[in-house]
Amino acid sequence: MRAAAGVGLYFTGNGAVFAALLPWYPLLVDRLGLSSWQFGLVVACFAVGSLLSSALPAALITRFGAHRVVIVGTVMLGAAACATAWSVNGVMMAICLLLLGCCDAIVDVAQNVVGISVQERAGRSILSSMHALWSLGGLLSGAAATAAASAGADMRVWLAIIGTAAVLITIVGRRLIGGYASPRRIAGSDADSASGSETDSRTAEQSGSGPDGGRRGGDGAAGRSKRAIMAAVLPLAIVAICGAVVEDVANNWAGLAAVDFADVPAASAGIAFSIVIGSQCLGRFSGDVLVTRFGAGRVARLGGGLIALGGIGAITAQEPILLLISMGAFGFGSATLVPGALGAAGRLPGVGRAGGVTLVNWLMRVGYLGTSPLIGVVATGAGLRWGLGILVLIGILTMVFAHRLGVRSDER
Repeated sequence: MRAAAGVGLYFTGNGAVFAALLPWYPLLVDRLGLSSWQFGLVVACFAVGSLLSSALPAALITRFGAHRVVIVGTVMLGAAACATAWSVNGVMMAICLLLLGCCDAIVDVAQNVVGISVQERAGRSILSSMHALWSLGGLLSGAAATAAASAGADMRVWLAIIGTAAVLITIVGRRLIGGYASPRRIAGSDADSASGSETDSRTAEQSGSGPDGGRRGGDGAAGRSKRAIMAAVLPLAIVAICGAVVEDVANNWAGLAAVDFADVPAASAGIAFSIVIGSQCLGRFSGDVLVTRFGAGRVARLGGGLIALGGIGAITAQEPILLLISMGAFGFGSATLVPGALGAAGRLPGVGRAGGVTLVNWLMRVGYLGTSPLIGVVATGAGLRWGLGILVLIGILTMVFAHRLGVRSDER
């Protein structure tokens, strides 16, 4: 279907831009003279930017439409990535990554809004495959950037090329979608995906319920309702954070680990990121089949085991083969965690689809915000191997809370 292919190009282009920057991190660290804790704080600015922009996507989509936000946002995303390559110190790099995170979050919401609209019109699920295409775009872009860095290409020129290509891909995607996703349907989907808490509040008012999902019958009932909601949401948020932490490790630390643990040349270290994101891509393409066959909880529990084993293998590796195999294990293990947690959040009783997804998504972003600074501080004091030991803890937490992904919409 042309419209689904167009949405796929949106996701592919978005995944390609950020991934084109990541393999250059070891070279940037060397050029700017950043210590581990400084690098951890700098790359955390990407997550800070995504959090600061949380109120922008809904307003921009309502004002300009989701398609325009995707296209213009992709232009700005490419510009921010290119500017990062021109950084002369850690502060400039931090500011560029802050802007990059802000633009990425806005584009992410807008392309999901379009995807939801096309999915509803088509009457079949496409979003899982769209996220797999995002991973595929990141895999191909990261691998190409690694090859370019190994060949001695200019980082600034390369990022400019990828940014331009991503914009062209996005424009082609817009032409393929055409008028299939109507503005009315996109606006409605946006209300669901980007303004969930506001929608839930209006629904609650109309039905005589408070915005916390409980009846407006007294503070005691409201308090119990809030506690019940948080008790249901927090385990899902923990699973989502576990999946996001693995992505954060892949984005920011995999390349440095390849250099420090296995003496991989800095120019070729991007292969570590490509292995993680590639295995995650495979996991996402196969995730729907596995979840349907075995259930989301079982698949997530197996994924947690792979993350823990992969983490142990990575922090004990002395040569490239074991390190890359271990990275492939925890990348594959993390594939279904974030989609599974968000899907379960949409089925929570008494919260509403939009409210549950919005709350888990917010907690996920807040939760993994401190990952890179924490790894950086531990790495500075005890070494990067100890810093990446967080992967073992992440795998264990995933196995403990994986069963909560099996929540049913008719629970009480």
